[in-house]
Amino acid sequence: MDIAHRYADKRIRFTDASGNPLANKDIKVTQKSHKFLFGCGGFDFMPYVIENNEFFKDITESWLEIFNYATLPFYWGNFEPEEGKPETEKLLKTAKYLQSKGVKVKGHPLCWHTVCADWLLKYDNKTIMEKQLGRIDREVTGFKGVIDMWDVINEVVIMPVFDKYDNAVTRLCNEKGRVRLVKEVFDEARKCNPDAVLLLNDFNTSPKYEELIEECLDAGVSISAIGIQSHQHQGYWGAEKLNDVLERFSRFNLPIHFTENTLISGELMAPHIVDLNDWQVDDWPSTPEGEARQCKEVEEMYRILFAHPLVEAITSWDYKDGAWLNAPSGFVRRDKTPKPSHDMLKKLIKDEWWTDTSVRTDSNGFASIKAMKGSYVLESEGKSVNADLVDDSETVIVL
Repeated sequence: MDIAHRYADKRIRFTDASGNPLANKDIKVTQKSHKFLFGCGGFDFMPYVIENNEFFKDITESWLEIFNYATLPFYWGNFEPEEGKPETEKLLKTAKYLQSKGVKVKGHPLCWHTVCADWLLKYDNKTIMEKQLGRIDREVTGFKGVIDMWDVINEVVIMPVFDKYDNAVTRLCNEKGRVRLVKEVFDEARKCNPDAVLLLNDFNTSPKYEELIEECLDAGVSISAIGIQSHQHQGYWGAEKLNDVLERFSRFNLPIHFTENTLISGELMAPHIVDLNDWQVDDWPSTPEGEARQCKEVEEMYRILFAHPLVEAITSWDYKDGAWLNAPSGFVRRDKTPKPSHDMLKKLIKDEWWTDTSVRTDSNGFASIKAMKGSYVLESEGKSVNADLVDDSETVIVL
């Protein structure tokens, strides 16, 4: 698969602080992080950072060996179970810790009909909307500079017909209509952080989602990227479906983020289950056969997505087994030992798709560097500088 677009092919002139060329010098080029967002749910960082729970120490350390992008939970019903008492400090502390490790953080989600705050139901729709917009203002403004990427609204395709239980957001969606609700929450988030990356996110990859995106764009909704969920508890999509989804959603010419990817290493969920949350089991073991299958499927999926020029991010949802639905959906087992998928993905991201090299400048201080797009340390004769190599433009670097 062609991944030439993932490389920067740069001609760089190296100089000293006075502008003199560094002629005939060896330059060590060491990658520190990818531009591409290789992500995973960052939920395990919360008990470690907030409670100093040592059980999660090894998990978070091995997580950081692979990923550069984390999703943190902002489900309103859990984030603010009692009105006026949000768990801001816990999320902010965790997000700052991840940021200190060079990890980009996304908040998920700002508006959703599921895990919504039950206390909203005592209000009329006008008041609910005011509180929803106030919630967006509080989070997007309060976390600005630490979290500048948000799933603004989640699973809108099903939102107006969701009937498993009453909730405030479905009430709003039924009153306003899907597009108007999407536009109002996006407008509020954009107002609070004009430079934020704002996603529309959904598990529905049918033409219904395409229609929603088209209607939202026609209404002037400032979608930064299209979020696509891919929880595959009932079996791997396969290359044909992946390529079909990529082709259909590429017509919008917007960045595509695979926001919630799950591939399991045990028995597949029964095919008759419509809502994955209805599958409740006490034990769902990982198996050697399942782990081999998971490893193969993860590799194929990542290679296909990484090769597509519009895909900017892949987020696996669970890092360890037993997280959501008790599923064997992680890269590490319950005892924290790595699965084959863990070792394969680490090798892919930090070896095959990684650049550590050296170049030599010519008599005018010029050198050509072809490197995986990302952040680097450039070093020569004991002096070093941090640099982002993310495009093909010619540049000057002072060492």
